[in-house]
Amino acid sequence: MVKGVSDHQDELDQQISSLLARDWTIDRLVKPDLIILRIALYEIQYVDGVPTAVAINEALELAKAFSNDKSRKFINGALGKFEQEHRN
Repeated sequence: MVKGVSDHQDELDQQISSLLARDWTIDRLVKPDLIILRIALYEIQYVDGVPTAVAINEALELAKAFSNDKSRKFINGALGKFEQEHRN
């Protein structure tokens, strides 16, 4: 997982940037939130057998453990937006 996220970091960061509000940049995100988003987006796109809902739930559990409620809501919203934009 670490290698996969690292190998795709530029792509993942571009995707995260596209999910942010107009006046936000990826540099404004606290590191735990950024890392959680990278992991979740990697899982959603590259890990076979992991449903999107499971990847999002795992991200929210990580946010509960390593961030705060405001960040958890932000992560949920960003991943929900990604899911809507990429639904087949």
